[in-house]
Amino acid sequence: MTSLAPVVTARNDQEAWWRDAVIYQIYPRSFADSDGDGLGDLPGITSHMDHLAALGVDAIWLSPFYPSPQVDAGYDVADYFDVAPEYGTLADFDVMVAAARAVGIRVVVDVVPNHSSDQHAWFRAALAAGPGSPERDRYIFRHNPDGPPNNWGSLFGGSAWTRVEPLTGRPEDRDWWYLHLFAAEQPDFNWDHPEVREMFRDFLRFWATRGVDGFRVDVAHGLVKAPGLPDDALGADRWRGFAVDEDGASVPKTADNGPMFDQPGVHEIYRDWRRVLSAIRPDILLVAEAWVDPPEHMARYVREDEMSQAFNFDYLKSAWRAADLRQVIDTSMEANAAVGAPTTWVLSNHDVVRHATRFGYPPGSEPDGGIGAEDPQPDAALGLRRARAATLFALGLPGGMYMFQGEELGLPEHTTMDDSARQDPAWLRTDKQTRGRDGCRVPLPWAVDAPACGFNTTGLSWLPQPEGWDGYAPAAQETDPDSTLAMYRRAIATRREWRLGRGEIQWLEGLPGQVLAVRNGEVIVVTNTGDEELQLPLAGTVLVQSWNGEMGDRADTVVVPANATVWLAAS
Repeated sequence: MTSLAPVVTARNDQEAWWRDAVIYQIYPRSFADSDGDGLGDLPGITSHMDHLAALGVDAIWLSPFYPSPQVDAGYDVADYFDVAPEYGTLADFDVMVAAARAVGIRVVVDVVPNHSSDQHAWFRAALAAGPGSPERDRYIFRHNPDGPPNNWGSLFGGSAWTRVEPLTGRPEDRDWWYLHLFAAEQPDFNWDHPEVREMFRDFLRFWATRGVDGFRVDVAHGLVKAPGLPDDALGADRWRGFAVDEDGASVPKTADNGPMFDQPGVHEIYRDWRRVLSAIRPDILLVAEAWVDPPEHMARYVREDEMSQAFNFDYLKSAWRAADLRQVIDTSMEANAAVGAPTTWVLSNHDVVRHATRFGYPPGSEPDGGIGAEDPQPDAALGLRRARAATLFALGLPGGMYMFQGEELGLPEHTTMDDSARQDPAWLRTDKQTRGRDGCRVPLPWAVDAPACGFNTTGLSWLPQPEGWDGYAPAAQETDPDSTLAMYRRAIATRREWRLGRGEIQWLEGLPGQVLAVRNGEVIVVTNTGDEELQLPLAGTVLVQSWNGEMGDRADTVVVPANATVWLAAS
């Protein structure tokens, strides 16, 4: 057996709840709709708190529910201190938090600090005030008569700069531009401005005082830009993940995170936030959404005086190959151990193709820009089989686990959505070259043979649900001991019973190359990523398995089917 490097940094947060928490992401507009308008809402979440309690999660994380024009599904925030009317009221939020508390579930909310909506009062004031005004200094405005101030591209496609004059109609705004790393309706804040910093301190205090237990920080690596705003090596094609040369050929992405990401100044911001939150409660979670390479850079975000956790996107992006997965596990755990931080595991979220679909493609060819009806379609059965195995392996590792709503049901991506129904701004801004994220955001099914599959009682749905969606509903899985929902419940309960999230792993060597096998305390976690059944010389009693069928008794060898995971009690 080989063991990972031990933690070398002592910390005072070793007993914090989030170190081994299973946290369930809720995308509010797609979770449950209580009033029948086709959009999910806070009372809808409250109404299904029993499902979350039975699943066994430790916390829920809500994507934005703040007032917003919904250009980017709420990530264009117009008011950081209220609830969007379509989602409910602050009173509804308080009721939801109380309902979660009553069943032992904590609440985490999104904070969107890189940009606001163009309908935020500050940006409207900035446009009204004119060039050189204090109001405009809260955002990033630049004057350049020769075109955009630099070659930065929006992550949704096109330039990251928009002209001001067409918005104001004033001659003095000619040749002025404002920066937006995402949609034009999402202007970037200027984090050198003290009022921006103070507004977000107020935001943290406001929601923490209402009982929030943590904050997921959107685009955590993007708040601070390189001095002078120099050109980007990828230019306007950063959304592709590669550049395009003058002949139209793709040029591979470099390891550089770009002049708009992972700048040293972001860390001072999070040290400040940690001081603010520690003054309220010392165990409030901060988790970074930061797409950063290499792992050592990611580890800087989770030093004790900054963030609590960062999403392990390298794990999410890994192909279904044992060697690839092991490398990601080793490098991420070693980098985090150097700063005494736990590692998180995540396989799906609201920005990526669901892993039940992603794993239905040959390893290394997984799609990452959405899937349409004209695109190659996945092997749905194989994708779900691998997804169950991948989830069960991740739950057997120490650290935190993040889940995306519906994955406990085995929900796949909606891969045949009519293009006319798409609402993701990436679809239009890339001139319909990337399908976008709508396929993973389809409203959940809750019931069989019901309007909108039980999402509401009217049948309205802001995105169309595919045919047969109600077959994934909890009501269709409750009585099936082999269902994906049953496996998730069993795995989460067993994980807690054996304290796997607080454990340490040792790799088991001498096994076939397609096998991942670790010992975590008294539990052996084994995954066969290959396409053939294997008989392995491992002893133990089956605790949880990812495939259908009776669980075996204690034995000196274990048979692991293709694309499957099993947990064995080794003692």
